Amino acid sequence: MVTGALKSKVDAVWNAFWTGGIANPIEVIEQITYLLFIRRLDELQLLAENRARVTGEPLVHVVFGEGMSAPPGRTPRPLNDLRWSRFKNLDATAMFEVVDGHVFPMLRSMGEQGSSFSANMKDARFTIPTPALLAKVVDLLEAIPMDDTDAKGDIYEYMLSKLATSGTNGQFRTPRHIIRLMVDMTAPKPGDRIVDPAAGTAGFLTVASEYLREHHPEIWADAARACLVTSAGCCGRLGA
Repeated sequence: MVTGALKSKVDAVWNAFWTGGIANPIEVIEQITYLLFIRRLDELQLLAENRARVTGEPLVHVVFGEGMSAPPGRTPRPLNDLRWSRFKNLDATAMFEVVDGHVFPMLRSMGEQGSSFSANMKDARFTIPTPALLAKVVDLLEAIPMDDTDAKGDIYEYMLSKLATSGTNGQFRTPRHIIRLMVDMTAPKPGDRIVDPAAGTAGFLTVASEYLREHHPEIWADAARACLVTSAGCCGRLGA
């Protein structure tokens, strides 16, 4: 069971995705899983390298070898640059280029043709939208201990419980940038009525109010025409 500091660390990662524009809990778990898998690949190779150094035996099944990563349309990079221990220290823009342009194409091509691994990884998607969010998530994940098998299971059980809670309670929150886009496309005007029957924290109503304040400042000069919002009906009469 996840408790205390570990729970806080997982929550911090989850909240980083939400504030960064990814609110779908399934997508959050997917992206966390891919990143932790990439981290684990590097950790396993580090263990193998240390073992080979001690025993003198050659490395086998190396993921990050001496070759180059050269996906179409990307500047070639050494495979070693794709290691978690390497790209975690890059600046956000360079890290994003490595993960988006090289690491995920590598994941999609890993495994023997026809194997269950290749079948599951061929559609690996990188959906983190910005370098800043990726850098923040990598930094937060780095602080989560994954050496213990029980800890891994506890972490995923906790994340799945968050997914179940979100689905049961209808807590699939719309990212702020999507709200702004929808309000901009709707372009509410004074006198319009906006109804949000699933208002939650009233994100749409708040952004609609901000839109009116920016584009129709005259309606705020007269208190009688100010935006009235009734919490019971989750309905706002704009500028009427």
